[in-house]
Amino acid sequence: MDTLIFRFGYFGIFGVSFLSATLVPLASEVFVLAMPRLGYNVWGIIVSATLGSFLGSLTNYYVGKKGTDFVFARYFQVKPETMERAERFFARWGPVALFFSWLPFIGDPLTMVAGALHINVRIFCFWVIFGKTLRYLALLGLANQVLSWF
Repeated sequence: MDTLIFRFGYFGIFGVSFLSATLVPLASEVFVLAMPRLGYNVWGIIVSATLGSFLGSLTNYYVGKKGTDFVFARYFQVKPETMERAERFFARWGPVALFFSWLPFIGDPLTMVAGALHINVRIFCFWVIFGKTLRYLALLGLANQVLSWF
């Protein structure tokens, strides 16, 4: 899979980032970190990875928003207590919690719950893009600093 991603360059990192932002278990960070060493432009990587990751999260959002009755009722058994807990979480922290949509394990479900709770899509987009962009900036910046020591 790695040669396929590197072969397609920016489109490859877009695809991996998209899939890893859905419920597919992939780690886009590994590929993002490898691409500058292969000669890809850092800003191109950040834009491609952020866009792919954001669109994956937006897919989760719309599955939560439009598919809650269909997807959750037929394929997932979501307890009413779980939805109430998520509603309380968003009531307490608000949409700012979506900044953390990049976190492993909780980020993907968080974006799906945001859709199920009908969080305004513009606010959703702002916080998710903001968080995911900063993640890739920090990741590549930190990697650059570490590699400069060698």
